[in-house]
Parts: sequence; C-alpha cells; structure tokens
Amino acid sequence: MSEQEKPLLIKRYASRRLYNTETSDYVTLEDIATFIRGGREVQIIDLKTGDDLTRQYLLQIIAEHESRGENVLPVNVLNDLVRSYMIPGGGMMPQFLQSSFDMLRESQSKMVENMSAMNPMSKIPGFEAMKAQQQAFLKAMTGGLSGGWSGPGSDGEDKVEGKEDLDDIKKQLAELQQKLSKLN
Repeated sequence: MSEQEKPLLIKRYASRRLYNTETSDYVTLEDIATFIRGGREVQIIDLKTGDDLTRQYLLQIIAEHESRGENVLPVNVLNDLVRSYMIPGGGMMPQFLQSSFDMLRESQSKMVENMSAMNPMSKIPGFEAMKAQQQAFLKAMTGGLSGGWSGPGSDGEDKVEGKEDLDDIKKQLAELQQKLSKLN
C-alpha cells in the first residue's frame, strides 16, 4: 500500500496536542483539514488509551468552520442528522450520505478519466496543464468532497422545509449526471 493510500497517523498526547507521525511535528486542526482537502485520509489515535478519535476530530473541524461563518451544511441537513440519531437503529441518513458521496466521487473520477490519455486531445501541446487545471477546478467546486459546500443554503438562507433542500440536491445531481453522460 502506498504512503498516500495509508491513513496519515496522528497521535493525540495527554496534553491534547496532535502529533503527525510522518513528519514528526505537531499539527493543528486546520493542518488536518488541509491534509483531508488534499485527498489524504487521516486516523487520530489517543496515545494513552489507543482509542480512535478520528470521528470526534472531524466533527470538531466541521464545527469550527461553521463557527467562522462557513456554511458547511445547511441547517435543515443538520436537523435531519440530529433526527436520524433519535431513530432506533440510526435511520437511513448515514447510508444515504455515504452513498451520495460515493456517487459524487465516482462521477468526479469518471470525468477525470474522460480526460485521460485515451482522449485524442491528449496529443495537443499543453493538454496536461489543461487537465491539471480541470482537476483543480473540480476539486475546488466540490471542496475536495470535504467542505466548501456552495450548494443550496450556503448563503445563509436555508429553506423552511427539508424537502425543498432534498429536491434541490436531487436536481443538482441529475444535472451533473446529464453533463457526465454528454462527456461519454
């Protein structure tokens, strides 16, 4: 397994400081967010107990971005997440979110694939630079799939009904799928 495929191991000391085991230095939550935006998986372990604290810290990163006014998730989605925890067995929300992000990642991957060496345009001088720009654009538009949401509700005006948000998301997904099928 390559270094990029293995999760970056971060150890939390008793002092609550976070230690990057690859670079042998201390990191902040913002450093961890940067690693994740760059496509790197992380695993945060409590040095003393061995407990996996990854989920706790990822939620803390999202909470800090929200507290700075960066709308990571619309209020209706946050309400739905809280409600899903009240349903015995956790409801369908976690599986729905996982499937949605998997589908978005797959769509993004297919789009990048279409720009691969099989593309006749790859013979054009400067194609690799153009491809790199396209990948950077996709990453910026999706926030690396970890943040930077710019969809419905990101302007602070959340809809009253969660159904409207879901309909908007479905519409955006359908539009994305249409664009991808046109590329094929």
